Amino acid sequence: MSHRSVASPVDEVLPAGKLSLLGIQHVLVMYAGAVAVPLIIGGALKLPKDQLALLINADLFACGLVTLIQAIGFWRFGIKLPVMMGVTFAAVSPMVAMATNPDLGLLGIYGAVIAAGMFGILVAPLISRLLRYFPPVVTGTIITVIGISLMRVGINWAAGGNPTLSSPTGPIPNPAYGAPLHLAVAGIVLVFILLITKFVKGFFANIAVLMGIILGMFIAMALGKVSFAGIHEATWIAMVKPFQFGWPRFNLVATLTMCMVMVVVMIESLGMFLALANITGKTITQRDLSDGLRVDGLGTLIGGIFNTFPYTSFSQNVGLVGVTGVKSRWVCAAGGGILILLGLLPKLAVIVASVPQFVLGGAGIVMFGMVCATGIRILGGVDFQNNRHNLYIVAISIGFGMIPLVANTFFSQMPKSLGPLLDSGILLASIVAVALNAFFNHLKAADVAGKEAADASHGSEA
Repeated sequence: MSHRSVASPVDEVLPAGKLSLLGIQHVLVMYAGAVAVPLIIGGALKLPKDQLALLINADLFACGLVTLIQAIGFWRFGIKLPVMMGVTFAAVSPMVAMATNPDLGLLGIYGAVIAAGMFGILVAPLISRLLRYFPPVVTGTIITVIGISLMRVGINWAAGGNPTLSSPTGPIPNPAYGAPLHLAVAGIVLVFILLITKFVKGFFANIAVLMGIILGMFIAMALGKVSFAGIHEATWIAMVKPFQFGWPRFNLVATLTMCMVMVVVMIESLGMFLALANITGKTITQRDLSDGLRVDGLGTLIGGIFNTFPYTSFSQNVGLVGVTGVKSRWVCAAGGGILILLGLLPKLAVIVASVPQFVLGGAGIVMFGMVCATGIRILGGVDFQNNRHNLYIVAISIGFGMIPLVANTFFSQMPKSLGPLLDSGILLASIVAVALNAFFNHLKAADVAGKEAADASHGSEA
């Protein structure tokens, strides 16, 4: 093994076969989340099936393109870490509101997305300057909350989807949620991954999650729980063209709303980058953060041009890096290439989409728990004995981060425009942790420095 690969496992280039399998593993983990936003927005707009398929193809294509930029790097764009990019859920609520506004619609959404993308590119260096406000007590807290937030996703996957389903009359209970069959298959996948992790060495241990998903897929097929509906209607090749729905329309209020979402997305990405840096052992600078955050802006700009939506680093895949121990950014670059293929080959995309969520659930609990464990490990190095204020920082920040998870109507009477801020437990925890750390630690340091300066001055006068 070369000195470079030892010094920087993030830059290690694996053989093509291994890269492909590890890339597919990343794609399977993120696929459900990647296509969810186009389905939600398309449903709000009541788009016909062919246009909905167009949204999904465009989304997968842009996911892959932006992932390549983020993982490989281009000029001052890309953090060059194992990052997968996908559409952010922070923008869903404002985009649904725009979709139902007759003066905006889909073209109004695209105008706001394009403007927000350009805004994101410009403000990335400013957001990256927040790095100094993220000591281990803040970083560890945020990464723990990221893991806790993701765990809800994994648990819902294991139970068979969301507890409620959308209907013309409003949300209704999901009758299949928590079915014993779903829980059993998710449990088998989880146990299989753990067995591989314990007893298998080498490359196959690195694809434990993929092997678990494949086993779960075979079991689900044998039980008749896998549907390939739509594969005959899907075309073999679909070209993704810019402005396929028409030229975007720009609206000031919609643009300002989406720019606020962009700030939220970038602060969340800051936490993801710090988590990945900790997992991979790579030291990142403020310039690295700027380069990574610029891709959030560039990806959002690309999204608006190619008929899709704002992009961010996908937290689900951070957990996969922790589980597999594979730190190479070229694995995610391979995943980006696979996503581009899925966007251009709709039949293949339908096959990938047929993996039931309860199969992913067993893998999700492992991966998302790993993110939470990473945060706890960072907090293990924090001085709680001599600085009890750190306990308050962790306790209160996690409490705020839990609000959207355990009480989704907690802020229901607040202005809807604050939704992107108040609906994100990660962002709430980040803001509170940074603020409390400044209050307890920075202000205390300033008081001590001021007292020492006053004592020195008094001593010189004497």
